[in-house]
Amino acid sequence: MKSIVAIATLVAWNLTTGVSVVAQPAAPQKIATEVNSEGHLSSSILLWMRTDKPRQAGMDRWKGPHAKIIAATKGLEEYRQLHLAENNPGLWPAINGVETTIPTERKIDGVADVTVKSIFSPREGKKQTRLAYKDEINLFKRTILYAALGGSSRWYDLAQPKANSDAGSIVFLRMKDGVNEADFKAFINDELAPTLANMHVLRELRSKAYLPWQVKQWNTPNVLHDNPKEVQFQGSLMLGFASNNEMDAFFKSDGVRKLADRLAVFCSAVHAYELTEAITFVENGKIIR
Repeated sequence: MKSIVAIATLVAWNLTTGVSVVAQPAAPQKIATEVNSEGHLSSSILLWMRTDKPRQAGMDRWKGPHAKIIAATKGLEEYRQLHLAENNPGLWPAINGVETTIPTERKIDGVADVTVKSIFSPREGKKQTRLAYKDEINLFKRTILYAALGGSSRWYDLAQPKANSDAGSIVFLRMKDGVNEADFKAFINDELAPTLANMHVLRELRSKAYLPWQVKQWNTPNVLHDNPKEVQFQGSLMLGFASNNEMDAFFKSDGVRKLADRLAVFCSAVHAYELTEAITFVENGKIIR
């Protein structure tokens, strides 16, 4: 009953000004979609390059020797690197009460997008993980891992699943104070991602509602893992486009504009990073690069 009442849109009429005020329901809505999706066990490892070395040198080492270490890990279903633009103020249009400008002091350089075959896979990959631990200090200043279980890590089967995305954005979402975790996950899984799928303009759509962050999930030596509550993320979206022009048009579209009120209900920050490169090293359990 609580959700039914909350889902109903409340319309108040200000008799003084004569202006209608539409209050957004505080509970997530379930949006129907014909676009299929499947669940995966995945993680996003947010990466900051060392600042005492040239940024590009770190990015090159990441997609070179470091990638070979990770790609050789047993139990991987997919491993890809998302390289983010150095100048990345944020692609999402301004929303009242929501941080859409990416703070420079916390700007991320890249994301390791890792999908495993099963919950037992991390045990299989211990040897390579130890090598990765040792190598991190050579290129990273800070690493932060967020994990998402199958029901909250969804890959959408869009019209052109095999088409390459030549442009992309990864969007990190921070839960607003006062919103409970279950509602936030339902907002991503049942409302936001299906709404985006129904736009039929994306070449790739993946959504993740993360488990609560814990440093022990990826507590590698000699690099930072500082992640105060006020800067943590609870979800992300991976959006792929045919071109930069299509991506620009998407973020300026009415479809995105109409999401603003709902995002403001559930999110305190929406950071949309522009990708410069998305490199896949392991696909369907096989090393391809």
